[in-house]
Amino acid sequence: EKAGERPVSMVVQFGTSTPGEHNEPGADPRYGGNLNPFAIGGVAAEGTIRIEQREIHGQFADGEAYTLQAPTYVFEELAYGELAPDTRFSPRIAPAVFGSGLLEAITEAQILERNDPDDANGDGISGRANRVWDIRAGRVVLGRVAWKANQPDVAHQTAAAFSSEIGMSTSLRPEQICTEAQPACRAAPDGGTPEISDEIFQHIVDYQLMLAVPARRNLDSPEVKRGARLFLETGCEACHRATFVTGEMPDKPWLSRQTIHPFTDLLLHDMGEELADGRADFEASGSEWRTPQLWGIGLQQTVNGHTRLLHDGRARDLSEAILWHGGEGEKAKQAFLNLSKADRAALLQFLNSL
Repeated sequence: EKAGERPVSMVVQFGTSTPGEHNEPGADPRYGGNLNPFAIGGVAAEGTIRIEQREIHGQFADGEAYTLQAPTYVFEELAYGELAPDTRFSPRIAPAVFGSGLLEAITEAQILERNDPDDANGDGISGRANRVWDIRAGRVVLGRVAWKANQPDVAHQTAAAFSSEIGMSTSLRPEQICTEAQPACRAAPDGGTPEISDEIFQHIVDYQLMLAVPARRNLDSPEVKRGARLFLETGCEACHRATFVTGEMPDKPWLSRQTIHPFTDLLLHDMGEELADGRADFEASGSEWRTPQLWGIGLQQTVNGHTRLLHDGRARDLSEAILWHGGEGEKAKQAFLNLSKADRAALLQFLNSL
């Protein structure tokens, strides 16, 4: 987004210092768990958010300059008063969903192979699993979906999006999202109980689970091969794990026993204060994020018409996304900063081949 523009494809999630019943983020008393900038007829939209940009200037070790854009968010036209004093907010753009079925099929044991919350091996990487509430199972399970791994699977993520972002109920999320401060919303007619039938909901979930990962490109390019070596040498693979083998899925044999290369460990990592949103999410702190998968990232421009990256889209391209790494990603970022221009280009060529 340009400075001063209002986003059209961003969700703003809220959370308070007091978590909910199952350790989920607490809701703002007036606005709930999300800012809803649109509403049905007769109900006031909750408000809007405007983005201002601050430039950060730096340079690589070889002297080449770069500029990052650090966003500042301003709430406007809030219809129900100010946010609660302890409400934290987190702007989020939608992550890619292809390959979701394969990520869901990875066994918990494989994911936990790199679970190292205390950095016992001393490599500076202390990835750890998020533990979240599974509504269907009625218990705490491993989180693996979304920016902070705050959902156990695609079904829960989809139900949460229907509820909090569109205001449509499902069997998993049957409640309406109007708060006590929104009487017109509470009095408005609903579209049935649930508004999304179980059959339609399952079709939508299955569609996401079946979306294939795009094939890689330029595998034989010497530049791509050199970039792959640099990806390992700079330490990127410590979090962006290259390979898993999916488990046995009796009801989904097409997802079973597949060797996949998602380039994520599905674990949380502290990425430093610059990327922190201050909003805890189950066991994820305000500065922890789940490692995003990288497969298909080279086709983002083709599919989406832009190359914005990171949870709030602040990075305008792959290079900027790397330069925003801090915390556990600081060492890899410094390695990238110290690469020659040719090596940086090779590393980016490799990422664009995924």
